[in-house]
Amino acid sequence: MNDNHDDWGQATRAVRVGHRRTAEGENAEPIFTTSSYVFRSAAEAAARFSGDEPGNIYSRFTNPTVRAFEERLAALEGGESCVATASGMSAILAVCLGLLKAGDHIVSSRSIFGTSLMMFTKYLSKFGIDTSFVPLAETEAWENAIRPETRLMFLETPSNPLTEIADIAALADLAHANDCLLAVDNCFCTPVLQQPLALGADLVIHSATKYLDGQGRCVGGAVVGDRKTVGEEVFGVLRTAGPTMSPFNAWVFLKGLETLKIRMAAHSENAMVLANWLKACTTVERVHYPGLAEHPQFELAGRQQSAAGGIVSFEVRGGREQAWRLIDSMRMLSITANLGDTKTTITHPATTTHGRLSDDEKALSGITEGLIRIAVGLEDPEDIINDLAPVLDVP
Repeated sequence: MNDNHDDWGQATRAVRVGHRRTAEGENAEPIFTTSSYVFRSAAEAAARFSGDEPGNIYSRFTNPTVRAFEERLAALEGGESCVATASGMSAILAVCLGLLKAGDHIVSSRSIFGTSLMMFTKYLSKFGIDTSFVPLAETEAWENAIRPETRLMFLETPSNPLTEIADIAALADLAHANDCLLAVDNCFCTPVLQQPLALGADLVIHSATKYLDGQGRCVGGAVVGDRKTVGEEVFGVLRTAGPTMSPFNAWVFLKGLETLKIRMAAHSENAMVLANWLKACTTVERVHYPGLAEHPQFELAGRQQSAAGGIVSFEVRGGREQAWRLIDSMRMLSITANLGDTKTTITHPATTTHGRLSDDEKALSGITEGLIRIAVGLEDPEDIINDLAPVLDVP
């Protein structure tokens, strides 16, 4: 197929990029379930291993199905290179191992996935990498936290689970003025709704497990950026340490990318309907959704996202008792901490995704006992509302 896809639209890239037909002439991407590859000679093997000749070596770090996924996601994000990993967390770890060393410093948003926070505080700290946490939306706080040894700024936008929005362009300028890299977890938006590299970010990180798959089938992650930073430094971690994406999972993600654009539009549309309905519920204290005009970063979200996404969080009166009562009453919604599925999911962040944080850390991150996160799926929005309505008082 034609490797020059610069003139293709995003939907076309999501369907076509990365597939190189074999001699069999297949129309759908094949799954290469092989651990190793046969070389035509000892000289060819030596050239492959040394890097003098491109080609497959060993499926820990070179596999045609995985490569097709990497090329397709890089094309969608506007990056030069992509490295696929075994999970979203291994993607973050590969970035840190590949780009940081003892004595380096990270400035991270306080509003990140609980496991990401634990990685920075409990594990990277063992290797002499220190992390400072700041409020996501306060650019001045980021600037004040930067030290001479700061090498990485890390954030999720929108944040999990409060859907706060960071000004990516402003933070990119700040990072580059201080000789460090900006990494953006783009899990909630995907490249369909937001393209951090185009706004100045250096790295985009994904949990492919979420919307890139879209049906809750497989676990995987990815890092997108330039040929040097990602294609060499992050790839080197994959080659040596081996947090590898399986060919089958890569094939599932390829299929997921084909429908990503229409799915994200539907998730966003359904989420907007739900957010507006929740606003009218008397037992709901506050709704967090960047598509609502009262969201603190509503205007910013409109500038850097093409839609508000599928995550709606809200706080109920009555704390944990009322939150659990609502969750336990579900007949249709799936009680699970995963997101990005066609099926709507509901969870209590304070005791699941952020359950390992201390009470002080939860308070600083805005994780209250009454907070509920819903990842809005592709069901009829009326049915989602009807599942919630019996417990949420509606005027």
